Amino acid sequence: MNKLFLVVCLFLFGSFAEAQSFFKEYKTNVLESNEKQIVIADSPEFVVGASGVVSHKFDATHATIIARVDVVSKDGTKAVLNIEKFEMLSQGAFPDTGVKPAAGDTVIINYLYDRALIITPNQNVYNEVTKNFDTITWIHPDIVAAYLAKLYRPNPDKKIFQQACYQNAASIIFFGIENKGFFVDCHNFHIVQSIDIKSSGETMLPFYSRINKQIDSSWFNWSSGKIAEYDNYYAYLLGQTNTLKGAGIDGILIKLPFDVVERKDSLWK
Repeated sequence: MNKLFLVVCLFLFGSFAEAQSFFKEYKTNVLESNEKQIVIADSPEFVVGASGVVSHKFDATHATIIARVDVVSKDGTKAVLNIEKFEMLSQGAFPDTGVKPAAGDTVIINYLYDRALIITPNQNVYNEVTKNFDTITWIHPDIVAAYLAKLYRPNPDKKIFQQACYQNAASIIFFGIENKGFFVDCHNFHIVQSIDIKSSGETMLPFYSRINKQIDSSWFNWSSGKIAEYDNYYAYLLGQTNTLKGAGIDGILIKLPFDVVERKDSLWK
């Protein structure tokens, strides 16, 4: 009986460790590089779609991030990463370093994967996820909601979520959609992990927060409007469906500054 209990515990621990492994930063060195890609040693610690950064060391005491990278392929021996501009800490007042990733530079995959935004339909799902993944520093949805209120955008898109990530030094967004939860890379919007969740309670729009009433649309901005259906909207945003339901443009409800009146006379027929 004790042996059976030990086997079950080891199995559960192994499954949990495997599910959580993508949260851990993985450091290695660049093996090969060209203008668009770098090659590193493969590892089970990261998945295709994960992002990271490349750090260049100038001397014994000075180093800086020179690029962002996305994992595009891996074969068990080597992994290929696309080179992208690192925009999280971009500062227009300072010029780029001009240094390109080269062999020997340090690569950190899953960079800032321990900080995440969280988008859920209600507080029940929010509580479930934050409790089960307590090693992550969750950016409270009120902060993202306040940003939407400032923009008059109750229909956040990919760009808005990325800006919210950059402002809060986060690299993951969790989306709770129906009975699935998706951990999405902020930078490239690739899904790096998915889990089952219990969906219960009423749905809030645009997502669960305590200040949703302050998020209003503006008829001065054609991009501003209310989401028609929570699950469909975010599933479409993540590429999980090709159909966007709801009235208006891009699945949002347009708020007009006037009432639409149907004319009954023959001149309008």
